[in-house]
Amino acid sequence: MRRVVRQSKFRHVFGQAVKNDQCYDDIRVSRVTWDSSFCAVNPRFVAIIVDASGGGAFLVLPLHKTGRIDKSYPTVCGHTGPVLDIDWCPHNDQVIASGSEDCTVMVWQIPENGLTLSLTEPVVVLEGHSKRVGIVAWHPTARNVLLSAGCDNAIIIWNVGTGEALINLDDMHVDMIYNVSWNRNGSLICTASKDKKVRVIDPRKQEIVAEKEKTHEGARPMRAIFLADGNIFTTGFSRMSERQLALWNPKNMEEPIALHEMDTSNGVLLPFYDPDTNIIYLCGKGDSSIRYFEITDESPYVHYLNTFSSKEPQRGMGFMPKRGLDVNKCEIARFFKLHERKCEPIIMTVPRKSDLFQDDLYPDTAGPEAALEAEEWFEGKNADPLLISLKHGYIPGKNRDLKVVKKNILDNKPAANKKSDLINAPKKAADASNPQNEAKLEEILKELKSIKDMISSQDERISKLEQQMAKIGD
Repeated sequence: MRRVVRQSKFRHVFGQAVKNDQCYDDIRVSRVTWDSSFCAVNPRFVAIIVDASGGGAFLVLPLHKTGRIDKSYPTVCGHTGPVLDIDWCPHNDQVIASGSEDCTVMVWQIPENGLTLSLTEPVVVLEGHSKRVGIVAWHPTARNVLLSAGCDNAIIIWNVGTGEALINLDDMHVDMIYNVSWNRNGSLICTASKDKKVRVIDPRKQEIVAEKEKTHEGARPMRAIFLADGNIFTTGFSRMSERQLALWNPKNMEEPIALHEMDTSNGVLLPFYDPDTNIIYLCGKGDSSIRYFEITDESPYVHYLNTFSSKEPQRGMGFMPKRGLDVNKCEIARFFKLHERKCEPIIMTVPRKSDLFQDDLYPDTAGPEAALEAEEWFEGKNADPLLISLKHGYIPGKNRDLKVVKKNILDNKPAANKKSDLINAPKKAADASNPQNEAKLEEILKELKSIKDMISSQDERISKLEQQMAKIGD
């Protein structure tokens, strides 16, 4: 006997918008015609791309700063053209990257308690694209590795710690790139492009591992993302402009594992994926609903669960990482839905009677520690994300500041091959240590000493203040 209803713990997942006073109100959400989500969230902040005159800007709000946002609230506003995409660093909750129409990528360090003044100076500006940059995506497991893709059909992978472009994939796409997704350990990327192809690329070998032509027949934009098991999930349009979703095995891209047609709306479907529960949430731009599906190993592989509907259409959507959720309320996802003038959190919950921690809903999830350093990844190492338990909730630790060390261009000279070069090298080095360099070194040492003195005096001041506070407390 075949069971009529499939057993699943996520069958009754329901979505609920928060009350009005917990929304972020009076925000002028960007009107740029670009299919990005316009919103990025992490356990500390929500960032929203906003309309800005004479340049590009985005808001960064601490999660608790709900209610009406003042028009004069400080923004991050260093770009000279509209911002098209933003992405929080998975290994540092105070670092965010932004791509813009001004052809640059900028990486910003947000103060621990949010902005008090507008931020115009990024930590580093990454210049290498010749046209606008519409996609930025951090590497899931390696520290300070950032990918950007522009309308010049190039993908550049940067070492943010040195501000250098280390991999440039500029000859793999003949048409506009709609989106780029890293796999679970960051060894491969998959891209969806305007030429209707989905490509799986090994960025370090700079080769295409698999590709599929006409993944979706329609001419409207597609999306492709990696799932935890290595399969690829795509959304797109049929020849009759019906919205489709499909599941592919990159080892055999001939036929999809599953292909479903949904409806005839014309908004691009943005997929948000939770690797812990294997649920995909589809948010259509301009839709007023979020549909969610569970991916399993049994036919039909993509199982429709439910739809969350509301009255207002969405301009964009932010998706909270698992460590930012409230495990005591069985919350398995939280979205930040952008309206014309506000951002509204939507909470997805699995109804459970018990108040105890639900192990089956919260397997260990990717934590904020990087598994690799940038250099290790570029040298060819891979590592899965370092997992943390959410049993006692997630307490954000202290993030270290992002420091960019620009490499000396002179160090990048070709290696000395000739014997004579090797013999002359010590002589050249001796010549280089002239008085000018010594003076510079002395200056730097003085500066270091003064900084150390300042820190120790501040330490003393802080401990005195703490003692006074303790006395007042007693």
